[in-house]
Amino acid sequence: MTGWRIRLEPVIRPLMRLHWRRTRGMTLGVRGLALDSRGRVCLVRHTYMAGWHLPGGGVERGETVWQAIEKEMREEAGVALTGAPDLFHVYSNERKFSGDHIALFVVRDWSACPPEPGQEIAETRWFAPDALPQDISPATARRIDEVLSGAAPEDEW
Repeated sequence: MTGWRIRLEPVIRPLMRLHWRRTRGMTLGVRGLALDSRGRVCLVRHTYMAGWHLPGGGVERGETVWQAIEKEMREEAGVALTGAPDLFHVYSNERKFSGDHIALFVVRDWSACPPEPGQEIAETRWFAPDALPQDISPATARRIDEVLSGAAPEDEW
């Protein structure tokens, strides 16, 4: 089921970006770096693009970034926030999509909940930072390193 979506991604993504550009002047997304009690990081694999990524999604009209991160973590990763996440940094995603920005939150206070059933997420797994999957997206690997090493964040996603 996931193979055809990944193969069509080069066609679908530009169409979705055109739609987003027509309906939004600037786009804002959220990503959450959730850590469990063993220091592992939650990653998701989408049905529509290759590789492992931090859970997250777009901020919808009328929604705050706080509402968006809470919703996306619950829906995609089965992570119900029990405390406020820490806003780590806001990145420009200009290289991939003009006018796009991504707010990265670090999620430490949470409890497990069932993820929302849907066709967007193929798999959710927890990885030790020293055993990340080979097909992790480069930006995701950089964000994990920034958060866990204490390095200054880059401004570009």
